[in-house]
Amino acid sequence: MGQPLPPAPRGSAARKAEETLRKIALSYPGTTEDFPWGHRAIKVRAKIFATPNSDTNGFRMSVKLVESNRAALLLPFTEPTHYGMGKHGWVTASFGVDEAPPVGTLAEWIEESYRAIAPKKLVAELDGAITGTPPRRKKA
Repeated sequence: MGQPLPPAPRGSAARKAEETLRKIALSYPGTTEDFPWGHRAIKVRAKIFATPNSDTNGFRMSVKLVESNRAALLLPFTEPTHYGMGKHGWVTASFGVDEAPPVGTLAEWIEESYRAIAPKKLVAELDGAITGTPPRRKKA
């Protein structure tokens, strides 16, 4: 496994966004953190669903957007994720060190990506946590 890249300076908008969005992504059921290729990746059942990362150049995050992909790609700070992942719905948002990313929008994208990647059982667990009702169980 690789090591994370040097983070953005403390107190920078990029660093604050990374810390906030990392906590949000890790709050979902069954998530783990890994550093393949030296970049942070938040996974659910070993599948990446978000990559909130900051370094001295700024903040970047890639997510899989099944429903809001077209609308997201109209924004000036987004592009299809490289390495051919864009054709599968992945979008990358990029910001400079002192640009304030729209954390609320990015948090919504993390949830959409989680729902696209996570097993149905974990999505049901998430829905139960949101509504306060336990997930339905299959009848025997």
